[in-house]
Amino acid sequence: MCELFGQSSRLPTRATFCLRKFAGHGALGHTSVDGWGVAFYDLQDACDVRLYKEPEPAGDSVWLEFVEQRGVISSRLVSHIRRATRGGITHSNTQPFSRELAGRMHVFAHNGDVGEVALPANAVSDRYRPVGQTDSEAAFCILMDEMSALWTAGCVPAIEVRLEVVDRFAAEMRALGQANFLYSDGEALFAHGHQRIQTDGSTAAPGLWRLRRERPADGDDLPDCGFNIATSEAEQDIILVASVPITDEPWEPFGEGELIAMRHGEIIGRVG
Repeated sequence: MCELFGQSSRLPTRATFCLRKFAGHGALGHTSVDGWGVAFYDLQDACDVRLYKEPEPAGDSVWLEFVEQRGVISSRLVSHIRRATRGGITHSNTQPFSRELAGRMHVFAHNGDVGEVALPANAVSDRYRPVGQTDSEAAFCILMDEMSALWTAGCVPAIEVRLEVVDRFAAEMRALGQANFLYSDGEALFAHGHQRIQTDGSTAAPGLWRLRRERPADGDDLPDCGFNIATSEAEQDIILVASVPITDEPWEPFGEGELIAMRHGEIIGRVG
């Protein structure tokens, strides 16, 4: 199955070691070898993203080396390693996917298979349509269509309202197949855990894991987790979300159907 990785932090961080270790899941010899992508929310323009992706194995990617050498600093990122199940190995089928809504970029990455997904006949708008052929992108278009009704008042909708819509969407996807996903609307990062293929071959929860890290302003950086702190003006809080634990620390599994919303390294909403 595909691999997901997300980060929400109070202060900007530079993801190097974690991203490289995570990308190793997409190296030749592993099952996920069909593409990779990472979206960094920009520090100067918080509503936009720097999106890097390619339909090539992540473990041997010179583009991933370029991303690390660039030292992109962000407080929110969404990353994905792909194993193709639907759609060809093309750029348009490579995640994360992004769409604009209300003057900000929304980003989505999915792990699982939800079968044939189509926009409902009573869709709010005709704006969101897939570019590629994946079930994941079709699902994202459904989510964007459902979210578009909230972003009409010129301000960020309340987190409780957004969480309700994302939770309803997650329930729809769970009825179709495995629905682990990361979604960011440019203000919050949502993570939903469902089921995935486990090491024993079974399909079961957990579909995602999370790790909370704290660092006092005068403390050390996090070399074991691969993060360099960009500033030390305040305490740092980081939440990492991944398909499988990528360090030896005590990661916490998501419950089946659990949905959390994160902002600035804090959980600000939860369902399940």
